[in-house]
Amino acid sequence: MPNVNVFRGSDAALVLAVDDNATVEGSLADALIGEYELSSVVGRLQNVRVFVQNELKPYHEIGQRFAAELRPGNINVTGTIERAHINGAMLRLLLGDGATSPPPTEGMAQPAFNIVVNITNPAQPGATSTLTVFGVKFDTWSFVLPEDDFVMESITFKALRISSEETEASAG
Repeated sequence: MPNVNVFRGSDAALVLAVDDNATVEGSLADALIGEYELSSVVGRLQNVRVFVQNELKPYHEIGQRFAAELRPGNINVTGTIERAHINGAMLRLLLGDGATSPPPTEGMAQPAFNIVVNITNPAQPGATSTLTVFGVKFDTWSFVLPEDDFVMESITFKALRISSEETEASAG
């Protein structure tokens, strides 16, 4: 039976992980995730959004106003994250060694990693939903320094693919 729990943002934990640290991109991400301890929980997050766009292409027959068929096209996975903790971790995951001073003079690899969102209902700890976004690369980073509010950094990303997994609470 599928998981039918209702969750809140406070029920979620977001962690970063690396599938393949044998690649240059994976090993860069693995080192940064370890240095900033992002493999247990990425803290102070809000407004995490993940978008999946399936480019549907309608086929129109001559003389017909409505599409005869919708064909699936490319699938794009993107998202945004806001964080109230600026310590350089997200900027370094965007730029890799380019965020150091002085910057490297040769080409730079960009870290690639996975985002894992684990959601558990505290009233039913066995019922969980896990969303894994694979092959994530940050593509923009910004921060806001307001006069009278919290300093927030904002990141947008693109990813290769996404998966979901559910477990249901055991009756007992």
